[in-house]
Amino acid sequence: TFYCFIRLCLEKILLQSILQSRTLSGADAINALRPFYFAVHPDFFGQHPKEREVNENSLKRLNGYLENLQKPGFRSFKPTQLTFYVREREPNSSNVQESFSASGFRAVSFTLHTRDLLSTVLDILNSCSLSTEHVQSLNVNSQPHKEAQGTLNRPIKWDKTYYSFTGFKDPEEELEQAQRVETTLISWLDDNEASAVKKLKKSLPLRKELERLKFELSHQLQLSDIRWQRSWGIAHRCSQLHSLGRLVQQRPEVLKNVKGRTVVFTDRSGMSAAGHIMLGTMDVHHHWTKIFERLPNYYKLQKRLLFLEDRISQLLGGIQVIYIEELQPLLTLEEYYETLDSFYNKLRDSRLPFHPRSLRGLQMILESDRYAPSLHEFGHFMIPTVCDPATLQWFIFAKAQEARENLKRKEEMMITEKELIDTSTEKFSLDRLYKEPSVSSAQMIDCCKRLLEESLPYLQGMHLCVSHFYSVLQDGDLCIPWNWK
Repeated sequence: TFYCFIRLCLEKILLQSILQSRTLSGADAINALRPFYFAVHPDFFGQHPKEREVNENSLKRLNGYLENLQKPGFRSFKPTQLTFYVREREPNSSNVQESFSASGFRAVSFTLHTRDLLSTVLDILNSCSLSTEHVQSLNVNSQPHKEAQGTLNRPIKWDKTYYSFTGFKDPEEELEQAQRVETTLISWLDDNEASAVKKLKKSLPLRKELERLKFELSHQLQLSDIRWQRSWGIAHRCSQLHSLGRLVQQRPEVLKNVKGRTVVFTDRSGMSAAGHIMLGTMDVHHHWTKIFERLPNYYKLQKRLLFLEDRISQLLGGIQVIYIEELQPLLTLEEYYETLDSFYNKLRDSRLPFHPRSLRGLQMILESDRYAPSLHEFGHFMIPTVCDPATLQWFIFAKAQEARENLKRKEEMMITEKELIDTSTEKFSLDRLYKEPSVSSAQMIDCCKRLLEESLPYLQGMHLCVSHFYSVLQDGDLCIPWNWK
């Protein structure tokens, strides 16, 4: 219709003008992407492990892309293809927290190739069919393009009649409303405590059953540990342990090589880069049996991998190559070996002049989804596999001292974090206090310090998870953002 045509034209003009006259800061970009994060965050896919895995890996790659956009002078960009499962909205819901259906979601794939934050934010929102209207309300810095002149540099502020005529929502009114109803920890606990308590009580018998099954299987197979890659529900975990128990009864001979190993229930079967036995939850016993039968070959490949790590260490002045499960995508042993082998050949051909053992005591991890090296708060270098050897050498030399200081501070921070977790658990009589891997130690410390200043009787006997969003998990765990208000 004519009105639809007018609306599309106005929206196109508006977005073009924004692109020509403004740039986003990192904080603005995060605010602009809140609807997107809410639609794809893995916390909301607890009952859908495959989709949760896809979203977690894609978010890591997206965050790396956004980080690189904010680095001054960074020019080397590689198109990044991402896939997300986006939760579907209920058609007639006006409340943001309730506007997503319980289980409906759709897969969305798109490629990022933009070189500024604003274009990237708009591409992401448009690709996921999410509104971009709120972007114009952000307080962004004026930064005209060279081609833009005159009135194009003036920020657009539409008259109220524009919103009445087009049907668009007024971002100023939305922002004021959001500020008035901003969620606080106390208000959220008031609204959700009863639901969490009900779910927790219902899950208690299953939690006991899970501990019993885990203990019996660990003892019977002499395993080091049994873990889960995802935050699956207690019932789902019990079902997986029952399935492993049946395999032990039917084919005990195939499990003779698992002694001292860790079993991880995940989305695919094999051996992980960390040397853990992965059992895919969607695989049948036949697939699991094949993995157990191949363990001797996996152990041989693991020895070759450790040798390769040692060779890389020698070429880089004694720096230790490590793999950290919490910070890196879940890789199979074969995938990680190929990554190390490619990186080793690149280093060997470049012949970097590192003095032997000059970097002894330092650590590094290899990442395939980054394009610039960085230094983690815990002191290990995060090195892209595509990193130019000369850039790598300069970065390590420049950051070596800071890395050693961070490593020393790491132990102090870990001790402080554990003490605060123990103190908070005791003060609020929590049954358990833990954090998501994506929450850093510094964030956890800040969260616990502020929690200890509050009086929160709601938490007695609860399972509290420090995350990035508010949510109640299906078994009654309370999730709160580390930077709660």
